[in-house]
Amino acid sequence: MRGFTLPVWVAAAAQCAGQVLSGKDFDSNQTIDFPNGEESIVVPIRSASVLDDCRKAIGISNCDSGKCLDITSDLEIWTYLEYVEIDINSNIFLSSDESWLEILPGYGVGKSYLTNEISISQFARELLLFNLHPFRKKGYLLKLEIIFPSGRKLAEKTSNSSFGIVDGLALIGTQAEVQASASPQQLQNTIEVLRKRCSKKDFSGFITFVIGENGLNLALELGISSAYILKIGNWIGPLLVAASQEGVKELLLFGYHGKLIKLAGGVFHTHHHLADNRFETLISLAFRESISFDLIKIIEQANSIEEAFLLLESKDKKIAKQLWKRVSEEVERKSVAYVQRYLASSMQIGTVMFDRKRKLRWAGLCGLKKIDALGLTLQD
Repeated sequence: MRGFTLPVWVAAAAQCAGQVLSGKDFDSNQTIDFPNGEESIVVPIRSASVLDDCRKAIGISNCDSGKCLDITSDLEIWTYLEYVEIDINSNIFLSSDESWLEILPGYGVGKSYLTNEISISQFARELLLFNLHPFRKKGYLLKLEIIFPSGRKLAEKTSNSSFGIVDGLALIGTQAEVQASASPQQLQNTIEVLRKRCSKKDFSGFITFVIGENGLNLALELGISSAYILKIGNWIGPLLVAASQEGVKELLLFGYHGKLIKLAGGVFHTHHHLADNRFETLISLAFRESISFDLIKIIEQANSIEEAFLLLESKDKKIAKQLWKRVSEEVERKSVAYVQRYLASSMQIGTVMFDRKRKLRWAGLCGLKKIDALGLTLQD
């Protein structure tokens, strides 16, 4: 069974709300179109109704991610739509930008800790703009409030707070269909994208592997060109080999430290159901760096890798920096060794890791050279 990402189910619920708000009958099967011309899909909706004497409408759906083990599976979604009157002479209706639609984070929907704005991917925003476009009305702002009733509780099981997202689940996603990050099909799809990228005439020989959606968003925010970026899942080892086979000369691994540390321990398929060697790796490298037993004990008693880092940094900031530098260098060394296990390769692999505040904190020797060339710097 095909599974769709969270933005698709939100867009379908909002579109259905728009239909009943404009006087049409409820249709449980919503056709979702895509701004890039991809084939339309049909998405089932649970219910929709007008409210407040037909001044507002609500559309309700349940996220179905297919067979994938996804935290948003069966998530209930409420979308409230209403028209807010503005100056009749306003150019909002004629505008081609996003000013006619206001997207608000309701209960259970993630917001940026810094700006208090909804945490939403460009794909999700464009999907809403495209499918709600028929409901624009001159002289009115279309206001959309999204609510995930169980969003706050589910967010506690994610690493959202590590990336400055609070109060609920982020509305992120870069495509319509769900791809299991641990599935062989996901690996094959990513390899196909890699091949196309490397076969372009203007390919420079450099590429950045970003780990997950948060890694992708941060890389783009920092100004790394999308032409050099490939978002990857958990099949990191085979993708490193594929990159070398496709002629990549320089590769940058860019991700959250809690994920990349697995590579330092020799684990190159990083799905948590398969292996979790993070504490063992960190403690082993702490011994190699001759860190005191008292500090190593602090690491061992921590509840998470992030907590271990924060506790160690509070005791000795210099030692913490030293240890994570060693982790970054070990990721580089083990990655090169992994590739050379399968083929003769001169591909250089650099590592850059960010922390829970989305700050670039640590890099290996190759990683330092590459971020310097990109005009980026590490932060203390």
